[in-house]
Amino acid sequence: MNFLKNILSTILGVFIAFGILFFLLILLASAIETEEVVTVKSQSVLKLSFDDRIIKDYAPKDESAIGMLLEMESPYLGFDQVLNAIENAKADNNIDGISIEMTMVNAGMAQTQALRKKLMEFKETGKFISSYADFYEQKNYYLSSVADSIFINPLGLVDFRGLSTEVLYYKDFEDKYGVKMEVVRHGKYKSGAEPFLFNKMSDENREQIKSFLTSMWDEMVSEIAVNRNKTTLELNNLADNLGGRNADLAEKNGLVDQVAYQDEYISFLKRRVGITEDKTLNTISLIDYIKSGKGRKTSAATSKIAIIYAQGEMIYGKGNEEYVGQEMMIKSIQKAKKDKEVKAIVLRINSPGGVAITADMIWRELELAKKEKPIVVSMGNLAASGGYYIACNANKIFAEPTTITGSIGVYGLIPNIHKFSETIGINAEQVSTNKAPNYSLFEPMSEDFNQVTQQSIEIIYNTFLNRVSAGRNMSVEKVDEIAQGRVWSGKEALKNGLVDELGSMEDAIKYAALIANISDYKTVNYPQFKKEWKDAFDMVPFIKSSKTKLLKEELGEAQYQLYEAMQKVSKHEGVQARMPFVLEIK
Repeated sequence: MNFLKNILSTILGVFIAFGILFFLLILLASAIETEEVVTVKSQSVLKLSFDDRIIKDYAPKDESAIGMLLEMESPYLGFDQVLNAIENAKADNNIDGISIEMTMVNAGMAQTQALRKKLMEFKETGKFISSYADFYEQKNYYLSSVADSIFINPLGLVDFRGLSTEVLYYKDFEDKYGVKMEVVRHGKYKSGAEPFLFNKMSDENREQIKSFLTSMWDEMVSEIAVNRNKTTLELNNLADNLGGRNADLAEKNGLVDQVAYQDEYISFLKRRVGITEDKTLNTISLIDYIKSGKGRKTSAATSKIAIIYAQGEMIYGKGNEEYVGQEMMIKSIQKAKKDKEVKAIVLRINSPGGVAITADMIWRELELAKKEKPIVVSMGNLAASGGYYIACNANKIFAEPTTITGSIGVYGLIPNIHKFSETIGINAEQVSTNKAPNYSLFEPMSEDFNQVTQQSIEIIYNTFLNRVSAGRNMSVEKVDEIAQGRVWSGKEALKNGLVDELGSMEDAIKYAALIANISDYKTVNYPQFKKEWKDAFDMVPFIKSSKTKLLKEELGEAQYQLYEAMQKVSKHEGVQARMPFVLEIK
């Protein structure tokens, strides 16, 4: 019997091994398949669309063996590639104009504003920009308003109504099921833990959200007003009354220029490039234009400016393309510091913060690097809490007007299931050798443990204040006034001294070159990501997405969003220097 079992297990093992080998050979064949050469024809129109890809500040291609083997169609598109492509299109004689053709803009508000600025620069060359959509969601309309001519499908609409967001509250859920998060915090605006304490929004939280939403909306409206030849009052009236709720109304109210079908729009583009109706319009997608080599800038300069990207939540550990970890960040900073050709460092931050000790370790390494080379910060969509922590001591800080920053404060979330365990008949008994307060998931938090944890929160908060005080040349008292966990827009942060100047990453790079006293330079990006064999199958898209797909099918989209939100906050254990909430701004 054992003999038969051994034979069967051996056969099964051989089949599994052959299956894995076959799978890897398919991936290898895909990886080495010759790519079609992309060329740009004369009189071409660059089609600006992200093809459902999510925009990340930095989406590097993994050059390691396993990375090349597993290289598939990435769900991400590097924002630096997008900006470089438009910059190159300005001087490309084969590109006559740009056609914005998207419904959803899978980018953050600050990225969208920077992209809009780059499109304005493109227009200044004398080339045209037009836009077409079946319907315009709000962020896309903001971007598309830069166009000379805006077209819309006859049955479309312009969703122009002002910015809004929502925060989920879990207090009643906790009371009902007996699963809760124990909260210790500092800062009256540090409302990341608020959903676990109350069942509705506090006045302080409502105040700060309304404040930075209004700041962002005012910025958007003022820019749209210039391009659409309207006043901000007129635009706000249109938003109040849904003046773009159908195509005809949108045209009548001047939100769009023409109601037309796609074929009529293509005819318009043909006239713009100067070809007859019977000719084929040459278009090239943004993705293909980048593949043609236009997604990068080339330079023969020897001097370098290192761009170090801190994107994603801060975790304790290595970090990867999704998360900021101290190991990868410290390694990147040290490499840039040791490279004699690197004359300055630009730290690009797009992070809501996270684990406090991670932020402090990165801050320390930046402090050491700053003694040898200037450091300039460029803030993207988010540079809040831990994201601001690592920014505060730079030589200069740039932010977009619509950047979300600040959130100087800390909190701790500790899960507790005492009530739930009682309900299902579980009793936990503890035995200790000493009197120091301990914590149990199954028992209410003791007053002694709460006090000890609060002391840790206060130490980290005061350290945070002192870091900002020294970096921004403010008194601790002044920092405390604008801290308390409050979130600010970039425009607000300029007024209260948390940032130095409103501007893009290009502006930050130019300033870094100025203070490094170099005029001819090239940029080099960090961190450099390399996949490992042990992570191989986690990165295969259909394996990685199977759990998500199954949960969405079983729970439904709305319930899945609630599940996902609970999953994220349940991982916020320990002391957090994190933006108090994750907002989807609509």
